[in-house]
Amino acid sequence: MARFLTTWISSFQDFILLAGRAFLNIIRKPHYYMDVLLQMDGIGFGSVPIVVLTGFFSGAIIALQMSRALNTYGASSQVGSIVALTLVRELGPVLTALLVAGRNASGIASELGSMKVSEQIDAMRALGTDPIQKLVTPRLIATALMLPLLTVVADAIGLIGAYLVAVPLLHVISAGTYWTTSWRALVVNDLAQGLMKPFLFGILISLIGCFYGLRTSGGTQGVGLATTQAVVSASIWIFFVTFLIDKIFVNL
Repeated sequence: MARFLTTWISSFQDFILLAGRAFLNIIRKPHYYMDVLLQMDGIGFGSVPIVVLTGFFSGAIIALQMSRALNTYGASSQVGSIVALTLVRELGPVLTALLVAGRNASGIASELGSMKVSEQIDAMRALGTDPIQKLVTPRLIATALMLPLLTVVADAIGLIGAYLVAVPLLHVISAGTYWTTSWRALVVNDLAQGLMKPFLFGILISLIGCFYGLRTSGGTQGVGLATTQAVVSASIWIFFVTFLIDKIFVNL
């Protein structure tokens, strides 16, 4: 037990040090702007198709279930508000973060892990290049910027999916009522949650992927292990941070 705690505390300390160096490099030179743009393209635009599909079917499923439940109590007019609140507060940020974690945390860990076991990172140090500045910071910036935008896309597509189910398919609410109740249900608190969560998730996903990638050892088997650990850890931290943020905003 003591050995496990020692190992965990040491790993957490290394993670904090990596995060501190990555954030410090944001204001330090040199700045690798092209690397940031390349990561934004891979992380952001590369994730759009799966985010759109997931957002659409999430909204459609919520509308399908809520329409039946609310129609029992004669409250079908509240379908829009329930879908909007559910997507913007919780499902949009969390599902998008989990998809990005599965797609990009694993990709970051495997990419950096392959560089680590092939000694490319050691070669970068020998040439005077800081691997944290070159590899970690661009991924941190790109993920933190693109994940909120992907979440907005998922929320918008989810509302459209819910509209198609509630209005043309089930006819439980009119189009005007649906969109009016959807927008009126959202307040500043909800929008703040919906944007703060993916921003923090993006930071965590990128740093966790880089952390496990840079700690890779043992050849190709180690790369696979680092990839699995990155996805599992990122997913757990996403739910933990969601709980903390919800606790803060509920008290507000």
